[in-house]
Amino acid sequence: MRALPKPQVILTHESDLDGLLSSMLLKSLALKLFNEEVPVEAYNYQNWKLRELREKSAWVCDLAFEARLDKPDWVVIDHHTTEAAPKAALLIHDLTQSAGSLCYGLCREFGIESPTLDRLVHLNNIADLFITTDPEFDLASDYANLVKTYQFWNLLAVLDRKIESLLNHPLIEVMSVKRRIEDPIGFDWSSRNAVRLSPNVGYVPTVIGNNNLIVHEMLERKVTPFPVLLTLFKKANNTVVASLRSREGEALKVAEKLQGGGHPNAAGATLPRSVRSIEDAVAYLRQTLDSSPLRNQPFSNLEGLLAELKPPKSLL
Repeated sequence: MRALPKPQVILTHESDLDGLLSSMLLKSLALKLFNEEVPVEAYNYQNWKLRELREKSAWVCDLAFEARLDKPDWVVIDHHTTEAAPKAALLIHDLTQSAGSLCYGLCREFGIESPTLDRLVHLNNIADLFITTDPEFDLASDYANLVKTYQFWNLLAVLDRKIESLLNHPLIEVMSVKRRIEDPIGFDWSSRNAVRLSPNVGYVPTVIGNNNLIVHEMLERKVTPFPVLLTLFKKANNTVVASLRSREGEALKVAEKLQGGGHPNAAGATLPRSVRSIEDAVAYLRQTLDSSPLRNQPFSNLEGLLAELKPPKSLL
């Protein structure tokens, strides 16, 4: 068993199941090793880049390793691509596993394991690595969609902060029904209403269904000419989040232009605070991403689309 420093805080990604599961596993590990409840803080990519790293020791999961994390008594467990090499920090890194799987491997070194955790980690691995060929991909996607639908802290509260309670939770049935009924409807509507942001990026408006699965299907069927497809989500605090998907590794490059991050084919970014609506976001993204002469020409169907979406204020 490797020696681990006592963390002052556990830092994780707030936007998906992998960040939730990995942080809760590390919290259990810290409790066993140090008999102390270590606080968890969760961040989206933009706020994470802005956070000051003032702690003398910390455990970080599901956030890419970078030079500023290379500090004594810092442990980073992650699976995102990185060009930084650790000199002071302990980096546990594997591109072929989810952060949850890596954290669980660490937990098992210290005797924290169970059939329930085995199952949760397996499903999370399928969903986070987007292993579409796995026979349980749909079920795994339902688990992952819980965090997208109910949000990190809300879902954790429902679970009474016990991650094991997630397995076979009644809310999984809700996700299953939504996938079977909503996704085909959402796919058809979104496919007909995708618009150009730049020569390589298309905006996919979504009104119903699992955005990630809808966009994945659009990429697989090549229903648009764009190698990168982007969706937008307006949070309760009026910040707008962009999610990007691709098949050949282009998504991360676009996300980095927006000060975001993630995986080569699945990335995201939080847009500037000045962007307060979907209309603002589309205009900002076009200005930021499109350097072609066509940038100043109107979209073929965007004005009509936004007019159609505008009455339901909840969508904007």
